[in-house]
Amino acid sequence: MSVIEFIPSRNMPAEWQTPELQKLLAGCAASLNKGDASGWAVGQTEAGDPQLYLLGPAPDYDYDCVVCVSRIGRLYLLEDGNGKILFEHRNLGLLSQQIRAAVSRRRLALMAKAALLWATIRHTLEEKVEPLLAEPMEIAAHLSPQLAALA
Repeated sequence: MSVIEFIPSRNMPAEWQTPELQKLLAGCAASLNKGDASGWAVGQTEAGDPQLYLLGPAPDYDYDCVVCVSRIGRLYLLEDGNGKILFEHRNLGLLSQQIRAAVSRRRLALMAKAALLWATIRHTLEEKVEPLLAEPMEIAAHLSPQLAALA
């Protein structure tokens, strides 16, 4: 038995074409204008398929990936910054709309996490710290007559 290596045919070029890139950047434009993203970069998957990364706001040293678009054959994949697939389709126009929606959902999720953090801190202060601060005052009120007698 002989084994013949199968080499898949490439119908699509291994890099982004100008019309594709323009449609993708049109989907990213609102995020770039609002400041939700600081820029974009292109790259490739391990198999050589093109990818576009939308980069988050720049801290001093690191850029966070907001969303990633990959083209595998004729299929476009939209992933969040953690690698979770959000959308896949052959229509680049629909994908461009989904990019806008994905960035909006990311912003809402960030605001929800901030609100939850604030509520947690406030609850901790009210339930844990305030009783600890009130208790020493009660102890001091009970001990002050005895301390006054010693003086």
